[in-house]
Formats: sequence, C-alpha cells, structure tokens
Amino acid sequence: MYLVIIGWLYVVLMMSVAEATNTTGSVLGAVVTFVLYGLLPAGLLAYILGTPGRRRAIKAREAAEAAEAQRARENATARSGEPDTGREAAADPVSPVRKEP
Repeated sequence: MYLVIIGWLYVVLMMSVAEATNTTGSVLGAVVTFVLYGLLPAGLLAYILGTPGRRRAIKAREAAEAAEAQRARENATARSGEPDTGREAAADPVSPVRKEP
C-alpha cells in the first residue's frame, strides 16, 4: 500500500517540478498541482486502505479489555471465598452492652 502512495507522490512531485520550471508555468500552479493531484488523493487512499487495519486494532483492544475484565471478575470471585487475612477487623471492636435481668 505504501509503495503505491510513495510512487504516486513521486510522479506528482515530478509533475509539479515540470510545471514550476516551465516557461508558462508558475510556482503557485505547481503547489496547487501537488496538493490537488498528490496529497489529497494519496491521503484519502491511505485512509480508505487503512480501515481494515484500524478495525482489527480496535477489535483486538476490545478483546484485551474484555479478557482483563473477565480476569478481574474471576479474581474477585476467588477472593470472596477466602477468610480474612488481617486486612480488616473481623468484627466490631466494641462489644455490645447487655441489660442485666
């Protein structure tokens, strides 16, 4: 893909140089030729041909995020069955006061 774009930009650059150095041509005409015949079509082509790659990257990123979320859910579920390992107090530190009969 990139080889075609580079080749096209080279051809358009040579067209622009020919127009700029021609006796009836101008530098402004060369710039307009390069932009309208070169940069805009090449940019559009690169964007269109790059769409499948961008879609694959988005799907891969979403799959990685979903796998990470699944691992986090599995870790949370596995930890919920374990006894408290001293991170927090097991019960209220102040015992309730009873009424005497």
